[in-house]
Amino acid sequence: MLKTLFLNPPSFDGFDGGAGSRYQARREIKSFWYPTWLAQPAALIPGSRLIDAPPDGITVEQALDEAVSYDLIVIHTSTPSLGNDIRFVNTLKERKPDALVGFVGAHVAVLPEETLRACSNIDFVARKEFDFTLKEVAEGAPLSDVLGLSYRDPQTNEIINNPERPILTDLDQLPFVVNVYKENLTVENYYIGYLKHPYVSLYTGRGCFSRCIFCLWPQTIGGHRYRVRSADHVYEELKLAQKLFPQVKEFFFDDDTFTDNRPRAEEIAGKLKTLGITWSCNAKANVPYETLKVMRDGGLRLLLVGFESGNQQILNNIRKGIRVDRAREFVKNCKRLGIKIHGTFILGLPGETRETMQQTMDYARELDLDTIQVSLAAPYPGTELYAQALANGWLKTQSLTDEHGIQGASLEYPDLSRDEIFEAVGKFYRRFYMRPQPILRIVSDMARDREEATRRLREGYEFLRFFAQREQTV
Repeated sequence: MLKTLFLNPPSFDGFDGGAGSRYQARREIKSFWYPTWLAQPAALIPGSRLIDAPPDGITVEQALDEAVSYDLIVIHTSTPSLGNDIRFVNTLKERKPDALVGFVGAHVAVLPEETLRACSNIDFVARKEFDFTLKEVAEGAPLSDVLGLSYRDPQTNEIINNPERPILTDLDQLPFVVNVYKENLTVENYYIGYLKHPYVSLYTGRGCFSRCIFCLWPQTIGGHRYRVRSADHVYEELKLAQKLFPQVKEFFFDDDTFTDNRPRAEEIAGKLKTLGITWSCNAKANVPYETLKVMRDGGLRLLLVGFESGNQQILNNIRKGIRVDRAREFVKNCKRLGIKIHGTFILGLPGETRETMQQTMDYARELDLDTIQVSLAAPYPGTELYAQALANGWLKTQSLTDEHGIQGASLEYPDLSRDEIFEAVGKFYRRFYMRPQPILRIVSDMARDREEATRRLREGYEFLRFFAQREQTV
């Protein structure tokens, strides 16, 4: 067994490029998702180690000092961080030329050959689901025998793409990730503004039925079939997590859409009710009242919901699979049940105009969600949005972030410029939060909890500082 290191490398200050991050960028408030996609293969390989550099504040030099003591180094990369990650590998290979270095992530899943050509020091990339692919590499299998691998032949320098590895259907084969978290991560270093702190996130399934043209993971790694762990398997991991992390206040299920399988969601909620834990999850804005109630009674606190746009034609354009009127009813039901909602919106999707951006801002104010996140449409390679942007001439830059890791507007339309889309994000936040209702909610939360007050003050400072820096890039 090769001595194995899984690494999410150092990057921009506050850059959440980890495998659990849906938008690999710096956010308005410093946020870090758990590197679950790295933790899962780490759980399969005895003696392996996981280093998540950004939340731990690990520098490049410190990461290099650690990495040189390993035989196999697996690095999670992303489209925005690829250049930084390549520079790290080049330095690593100077110090340890015989190290075996592999890249994983959505970017390499769709561009394996381009990635290998971009850096001669990358020995292989593991495409799509890579858990057992990496296990075989760590066990010393010849690269030529490992399914799901692309590698450079050491004799001919030719790039070889091995056949695809079949996707996992029985996810109960996978060991728990919380043991890896306990041994390798500091849970207090992971922050998400709308989740209680500290929190822990994990997956109960992979893939998503939906066909949203912008969504990265289903189109590159997870696929469009929602494959799940059994309710008992999830229950046992949460029971263990409760013991390992008594300080954790909330658990989050990071499945693309946990509510895609409603009977199972209800079954898990029933089991978790016996543990008395607080949990949250991703959801679509179409969950019926009855299911919401079962989940609430089982400890559900908050739903993370992608509303994306308030314009039905744009929702149709991106194949979101929800109706604006149905989403309104869904929000009313959540409020009746006391379930909080963090809503996400995207500006710059196909069909966007000045009028539709205004319509989406008005829609968000009407829904009056507890918290929101506003992102720019991000055409990641491998997504249908990227293909459409290329075909229609909308893609004005290949860079998804600037030199500080801040997300930029990559798309532009005949009657809507990149600058207008970029500037609309700040306007959206101001229009939503500079109202009596959100301000009262924030002040009330702060008044009830001193720790919450300290956290909100810090986040407010980070939010204002982020937008001050962001405006300088326009």
